[in-house]
Amino acid sequence: MTAQIIDGKAVAAAVRNDVKEEVTKLRAKGIVPGLATVLVGARPDSMSYVTAKRQACAELGIESFPNELPETVSQAEVLALVNKLSADAKVNGILVQLPLPKHIDEESILNAVSINKDVDGFHPINVGKLGMKGREPLFAPCTPAGVIELLDRIGATISGSRAVVLGRSNIVGLPVSLLLLGRDATVTICHSRTKDLASVVRQADILVAAIGKPKFVTADMVKPGAYVIDVGVNSLPVLNPDGSQAISEKTGKPRTKLVGDVDFEAVKEVAAAITPVPGGVGPMTIAMLMKNTLRGAKAAHGIT
Repeated sequence: MTAQIIDGKAVAAAVRNDVKEEVTKLRAKGIVPGLATVLVGARPDSMSYVTAKRQACAELGIESFPNELPETVSQAEVLALVNKLSADAKVNGILVQLPLPKHIDEESILNAVSINKDVDGFHPINVGKLGMKGREPLFAPCTPAGVIELLDRIGATISGSRAVVLGRSNIVGLPVSLLLLGRDATVTICHSRTKDLASVVRQADILVAAIGKPKFVTADMVKPGAYVIDVGVNSLPVLNPDGSQAISEKTGKPRTKLVGDVDFEAVKEVAAAITPVPGGVGPMTIAMLMKNTLRGAKAAHGIT
């Protein structure tokens, strides 16, 4: 059996198209969803991520409010900006690009974001509501929400399934566990102290791998017919046939390739469905951010 390859790019495109249609309807009523981004410093990766988010806003008709601060900015100045954005009626979502410089307390900054504009879903109150019955938060973290969206779009049955999550990070592992639990899955969270980890993982009807270890999940760890969602993004060197490091002819630098936490080629022969890396979960993060921003705008105007 060869698994269905879950096309994250196609699903993300469908989500973005749905958002664009709803944004068009809102704009016809004079309501323009707005996303504010806060970028501190000039890390190339952070700048790239923020640029991609702003481009997505432009494509979908969402107004973008860019805020760029120097790396030397004080914590008080960042807090003042976040408080200002939280009070701005034109802003329906606030995204503080992480990581922040070491002299700034990330938790304090994230806590200052209004829970009604916390489109990243990182505010402790929103995260706490994920774990409480009848207390659904306005926003769920984007990557975990993207995992659930992928499962739903391919018709996976979550309710009653046994789900195993590899990893317990605040960004992916814990929130995706709570989202699965909220959908009536029986959830096990595995980590570095889990005993007989392979046998635990092998029980999963739904496996979410998010530990940051390249090709950690092997075929013998996966239950035949499982849904495997690979959140990991790892860089490995590309080797020549003789085992030496391959060098790019264009840049003269060592070539690398992205791989997930799952041994894709082997596991796809066992699983019912699997996400590739790249092209699986990755594209979903910005798509769900746009969906959250739309949701924030609708909530601000009492639209369900």
